[in-house]
Amino acid sequence: MRESHEVKPETKPFQDLAKWATKAPEGEKLISTAYGDKVTKDLQFVDNEPGVHKPDPILVADHVTRKFGGMTAVDVEHFEIERHGITALIGPNGAGKTTLFNLMTGFDTPNTGEWRFDGRDMAHMQPEKVARMGMVRTFQLTKVMSRLTVLDNMLLSAPVQPGEGMFRSLIPGLWKKQEQANIDKAEALLERFLLINKKDDFAGSLSGGQRKLLEMARALMRDPKLVMLDEPMAGVNPALKQSLLDHIMSLREEGTTVLFVEHDINMVRHIADWVTVMAEGKIVAEGQPKSVMNDPAVIDAYLGAHANIDLGDDSVLDLKESEEH
Repeated sequence: MRESHEVKPETKPFQDLAKWATKAPEGEKLISTAYGDKVTKDLQFVDNEPGVHKPDPILVADHVTRKFGGMTAVDVEHFEIERHGITALIGPNGAGKTTLFNLMTGFDTPNTGEWRFDGRDMAHMQPEKVARMGMVRTFQLTKVMSRLTVLDNMLLSAPVQPGEGMFRSLIPGLWKKQEQANIDKAEALLERFLLINKKDDFAGSLSGGQRKLLEMARALMRDPKLVMLDEPMAGVNPALKQSLLDHIMSLREEGTTVLFVEHDINMVRHIADWVTVMAEGKIVAEGQPKSVMNDPAVIDAYLGAHANIDLGDDSVLDLKESEEH
């Protein structure tokens, strides 16, 4: 008989994660290691090669291209994102990572290609409909409503807002209950992301790192199945980086799939279950972090002449920083 595991009310996020079962109860979201353990187990026998098939993909794309004049920004033959995992999409500047994000989420239109999210065709779908289907994203440059409060920014992302209709707005009884539910959910998320004390402040007054937290919290108002984060650590001071990392890892442990673009190789190596590498618009490598960091194609894409250096070595980060300055 399978052992039962109950969530105790006093359990806090990021505490005692290892005590949970290695299989997530159906229909529930837990702060646990259940999903992470399952993904690790499922991916351990997957070949480390571009376009490889995954055991349980939530997003599958084929023959996706995007051209700007004579330049091909994206030319992806096939790629898949494993359900409940944290997948890092890495590559040098100009590799096509953000363009691929834009295509998948409806903010840009491909020249060719099709993709399916959770079994449903999503190609050429508008951004709002993509979000309603459960695939949401954040942006490299945060997009907040600066002259609205932090709480109002959250409420704008609530998927159900009956009071916005002209007829219903005249009858408070038709929308007051849902409005309060949205406020309660928004405040709970702001509490989780350590922004509750800022709820009445204008969003424009937040620091860069706080705006990143707000964007992530706002995305969760829709209870997404897949969250796509475009360089979540860019411009974030070290004091907030650990908080962001904790939140990203907690998303997976609640059953949310995460796909993120990142240049911080050290971060990728420590939190990603799977790494997909782009260069010149193509996927050139895939695999678990340790194997990808030693892949010659990846080393060449990042370091060029320094192709004898292991990307898994933290000293590489110091090397890159010194060369950029």
